[in-house]
Amino acid sequence: MEARWGPAVRLLVLVRTWTLVAGQVRYSVPEEAKVGTVVGRLAQELGVGDAEARRLRVVWQGRRAGVEVSGASGALVVSSRVDREELCGKSAPCSLRLELLQERPLRVFHVELEVTDINDNAPLFPAARKNISMAELTTVPGSRFPLEGASDADVGANAQLSYTLSPSEHFRLEVKSKDETKTSVVLILTRSLDRETVPVHRLMLTASDGGRPSLTGTMELVITVLDANDNAPQFNQSVYKVQLLENAAPGTVFFQQTATDEDEGINREIEYSFSDTVPVRIQSLFIIETKSGEIRTAGVLDYEDVHSYDLEIEARDKGTPPLFGHCSVELEVLDVNDNAPEVWVTSLSVPVSEDASVGTVVALLSVSDRDSGANGRVQCSVWPSWPFVLESRFPGSFSLVLREALDRERVREYEVEVRAEDGGKPPLRARRVVRVPVCDVNDNAPAFSQAVYTVLVRENNAAGAEVARVWARDPDEAENGRVRYSLWEGGAGGASVAAVGWRPASSYVSVDGESGRVWAVQALDYEELQVLQFEVRAVDAGEPALVGNATVQLFVVDENDNAPVLLPAAGGAPGLDPFLGSPVEEVPGANSETLWAWAAWGAGAGQVVAKIRAVDADSGYNAWLRYEVLEPRGKGPFRVGVYSGEVSTARALEEADGPRQRLVIVVRDHGEPPRSATATLSVSLVEGGEKALSGSSSSLPGVLLPSEGGAAAGMASASTNVWLVVSICAVSSVFVLALVLYGASRCAPRAAVLSGPAAATLVCASEVGSWSYSQRQSRSLCVADGAGKSDLMVFSPNLPPPPPPSVPAAKDTSQVEPSSLLDTVSGSLFLSSSPTLISCLPAHFETHFL
Repeated sequence: MEARWGPAVRLLVLVRTWTLVAGQVRYSVPEEAKVGTVVGRLAQELGVGDAEARRLRVVWQGRRAGVEVSGASGALVVSSRVDREELCGKSAPCSLRLELLQERPLRVFHVELEVTDINDNAPLFPAARKNISMAELTTVPGSRFPLEGASDADVGANAQLSYTLSPSEHFRLEVKSKDETKTSVVLILTRSLDRETVPVHRLMLTASDGGRPSLTGTMELVITVLDANDNAPQFNQSVYKVQLLENAAPGTVFFQQTATDEDEGINREIEYSFSDTVPVRIQSLFIIETKSGEIRTAGVLDYEDVHSYDLEIEARDKGTPPLFGHCSVELEVLDVNDNAPEVWVTSLSVPVSEDASVGTVVALLSVSDRDSGANGRVQCSVWPSWPFVLESRFPGSFSLVLREALDRERVREYEVEVRAEDGGKPPLRARRVVRVPVCDVNDNAPAFSQAVYTVLVRENNAAGAEVARVWARDPDEAENGRVRYSLWEGGAGGASVAAVGWRPASSYVSVDGESGRVWAVQALDYEELQVLQFEVRAVDAGEPALVGNATVQLFVVDENDNAPVLLPAAGGAPGLDPFLGSPVEEVPGANSETLWAWAAWGAGAGQVVAKIRAVDADSGYNAWLRYEVLEPRGKGPFRVGVYSGEVSTARALEEADGPRQRLVIVVRDHGEPPRSATATLSVSLVEGGEKALSGSSSSLPGVLLPSEGGAAAGMASASTNVWLVVSICAVSSVFVLALVLYGASRCAPRAAVLSGPAAATLVCASEVGSWSYSQRQSRSLCVADGAGKSDLMVFSPNLPPPPPPSVPAAKDTSQVEPSSLLDTVSGSLFLSSSPTLISCLPAHFETHFL
């Protein structure tokens, strides 16, 4: 057979053509082409470049043909036997739709492959022999005997059959075309039969197709001449046309036929049956009543399988021999909407990155409906309508395309439902769920639960103790969402830090990188640091890494860990700060001071003798000080101001009080538990005459006491005069008066010495108390009796030379409050013009108020 049509195949291969219409490539290939035959050079014609690198492959929709894409050349070649009859049957043309999928990048090309027919099938009759019985005489010339024609699996001209009958003087062949696909073959008797002459006629029926070269098939007709019954049953028409819905229930009667026989008796009794020409498969779908000729369905009809049926009906009488009548029932099956659309996913590219651009193709889908007409027209939609949309460029082919930006933190995976609905009444629907997971990119920085963390930590905490915990959330996943914490190095805030110098925050706290736990590197001291503000950073492990920040404000809460400290006067003991003093341990006698003072017998109640100054390094209630007389207990001649620290007479002094009074004054804070310091004040009582002597002249020179740092050579005379005053006060009022006058005469030469640093200065304090502090030093205070200023204080400024003397300052009557701030005041103190007070030379000094 190949010798007959092989050259034609090679010719068809050489003259194959291809076209590109509206983005669709069309090729044709003859069936039975040799394996390796090139159908089309796709890589060149589609412009895809390297087909193997771009992974170009065939995606079939429905029937598969033996073609594939050659990876080396990018051509569409025959890979296995291509049989048009197997692929398409009698359908013409035989057109196959296939999709070419390019994966890098993702693109799809539609190709229509037409398999052309070659004449490779000869006509074939249902049987090699057919037996026909004919009665002599009764089978009159012109009698017609339908024959089953041959079939040819080819199409077109290759399937156009012509029939010939071997020469016979009794029979001829009549061939008529019912339509383009159906041909009626009838054997007609031309002369009366004579059984006695020729009992059996053997004829050869030949069918030839229209191919080049033509192929033939044959069937032998064996005609037996019978005697007797000479009238055959007759139908009123030779062809009946009937329509029936495909969803007709089994047992539905769709046709009833009648035939007549002019014979009488048993020769006119008729039985109906399907002709032998009806295939057994088709006969199984229908039932014919032998006596009534009623035809009904036996099974389920399907329009999508067979559109129409040709039922050849035979009517046979009961004569001997029986005679036959024939008719044809053409049953047209009507389509109903009994097939729902079908949706297939032909390609799926998942997961989709959340930063994928709009227009990215996620999946390719094919949609079909086996029904016809409006029942087979399918509309597709996608739900939800975001962030994907369906796009279609060719019927039955859809692309699932990204229409909006994705956010994995909002939706991790999409269940996209592709819905298909046909145009039937009622419409049928189908759906296909496509799961589209979204893969993460590092697009979210860690975010702290709050921008500012405020933390209160008590001082003296243990090193390594947790003081705070910060937490940041990163909604990304895996490495992109794994957060590590770190401390950003910045300065510590607060006045105390300014005093000790800048220190990095890492010297106070540290942050655990995994948990965000903030722990103290060392014990915190409120007196050193009140507020520590630093920044914690959270960094994820993505590429590139993203950063979040939070501020931590750590307030150190004061504890009562400092006892009150008695402050010395200006120019305090060597090695001590003259303003802030020196902290001491709270042990008996360790934080204690001794002061000496003189008071005149007869002094009235309320006379200020001395003033105790103390400071507490703590704050708030822990630094709020109160003063109490610890000894002597009970009602003594002196009392102390609870918050001012002023020691004054509680009543008038009497000789019965003795020459000296010793007071132990305790200073306590309000902390819990409270801490304290003590001061001892020794008050010497002098006679009233000495007081009169001291106040007899306002122009007496001042008396100096030695400074604790030691006086210079130029200060020797000043020290001598101070001790003279002390001696005179101890002997008699007359000597006191004389020494006061002597000292007054020495005031002018001493003024130049008083302005230098570390010089001893005799000054007078206000009526509410002294202006100086005392710590670990002894001070002698000369208290004069009078209506105005009464107490004397010694200041030992250890400061640079002050400017020229300013206008004398007015007396200060302010009370000391616990919350007062530390200030510095410069000026000149002097006594008023009261005749009972000792005058003082102008002196420059500095003092601090708490």
